[in-house]
Amino acid sequence: VFSKIFSHEALESYLPKIQLVIKDTLRAWSSNPESINVYHEAQKLTFRMAIRVLLGFRIPDEELGRLFEVYQQFVENVFSLPMDLPFSGYRRGIRARETLQKGLEKAIQEKLQNTQGKDYADALDILIESGKEHGKELTMQELKDGTLELIFAAYATTASASTSLIMQLLKHPRVLEKLREELRSKGILHNGCICEGSLRLDNINGLHYLDCVIKEVLRLFTPISGGYRTVLQTFELDGFQIPKGWSVMYSIRDTHDTAPVFKDVDVFDPDRFGQGRSEDKDGRFHYLPFGGGVRTCLGKHLAKLFLKALAIELASTSRFELATRTFPKITLVPVLHPVDGLKVKFFGLDSNQNEILTGTDAMLGATV
Repeated sequence: VFSKIFSHEALESYLPKIQLVIKDTLRAWSSNPESINVYHEAQKLTFRMAIRVLLGFRIPDEELGRLFEVYQQFVENVFSLPMDLPFSGYRRGIRARETLQKGLEKAIQEKLQNTQGKDYADALDILIESGKEHGKELTMQELKDGTLELIFAAYATTASASTSLIMQLLKHPRVLEKLREELRSKGILHNGCICEGSLRLDNINGLHYLDCVIKEVLRLFTPISGGYRTVLQTFELDGFQIPKGWSVMYSIRDTHDTAPVFKDVDVFDPDRFGQGRSEDKDGRFHYLPFGGGVRTCLGKHLAKLFLKALAIELASTSRFELATRTFPKITLVPVLHPVDGLKVKFFGLDSNQNEILTGTDAMLGATV
């Protein structure tokens, strides 16, 4: 089922909707006279993308905002110690999950009743159809569980990577300009605006430098530290025997930090993945931001597509600058993110890459 949900055809149909959500969000960020907390806003953005694009729910903005707050409560407490006490994080997480399930059930029921006006099959449509194909209509509980799993897969890690992407573009303006040059050379960016109809999946996949930038963000700022696997066969590692049946943890971050194929591991250098160097091609398990083996992250193609679409919009339609004196420190828990969320001021641009003044600013300018 998940291979269908994240297939090339499915991603192609999601792309215009993803672009629309990103465009609307960046417009809102640019119209805000204050700086924004990028990490918090990126969480809202990826949640909205999951709800509106991946699941096709037509939830009003106000209700979507409430659902987001409940979902945040659920995520914050999902890793709490399982102590069922009245004011424990565990109890708060359970309550948030129950509230969330009610909201999702309402959205699913409305979706099942309103099938008019659909111009693409979203992930939930595919999930429902797949059940029917196998002669098993999914229960409401199964639909709610599947929905929650899809939101979870699209949410936290993508918000983390989106924030890291924006921070690196701020730190490395030459990378941002090189991205713009590639967009111009491929006929995507012209006179400061994205050419209509130019952003198809194949076109985006053909942007090699953009791919290098996203790969480098995910190498240096992997959202999660690692994962768990069960040992299928007893083996020996550095003189230690690891028995069959044991649970082992692998570290993505340590792998990226110590893999001999990467030169100057602490340097943000997208060109390391360019054709001349291809540092990710030397060996199977040196580069694994989405895990490895048969249980690699199923949503990795959606996550990369979202990050690429975001980078294209940032390079094409936004000017942005750090709103604090220095860049914040990074914390790794529960996923990698800046400790202050990353405060950034966004400015809208017109088609000639000129800053768009707000009404008040324009009036002030006219009196000078």
